Amino acid sequence: QVQLVESGGGLVQAGGSLRLSCAASGATLSRYTMGWFRQVAGLEREFVARISWSGSMTYYADSVNGRFTISRDNAKNTVFLQMNSLKPEDTGIYYCGAKPAGRARPDYDYWGQGTQVTVSS
Repeated sequence: QVQLVESGGGLVQAGGSLRLSCAASGATLSRYTMGWFRQVAGLEREFVARISWSGSMTYYADSVNGRFTISRDNAKNTVFLQMNSLKPEDTGIYYCGAKPAGRARPDYDYWGQGTQVTVSS
C-alpha cells in the first residue's frame, strides 16, 4: 500500500512559479511510474505529467509542455513538479498518482489528497 502526500500548492500571480512535492510512504517509489494530474471543480481530472520509474522518461500535456518539469528522487521517495510561467488556467487541485512500472494503460492505483494551486491574473 502506497500513501502519497502532496504539498507546495498556494496562491501565485500569473507568470510566477511553484514547486509541488509528492512524498510517498509504504512502498519503494522506484517500483512505480508517477504522474501529476489536476482537477477543476465540475470537470474531469486531467493529465499533467508523467515520469518513468527511473526518471529517464517524462511526458507532458501539451498545455504545460515547456513550462512544467516533473522529476523524482527515489532515494527520498519523492516526486516533484516544477511549475513556471503559471497561467490562470493552471488553477486547480493537483494530485499525484502512482501505478506499477511497466503498466501501459493509464490506470493509477494510488492517489494523494491533492494540493490547491491558484493562479491570479
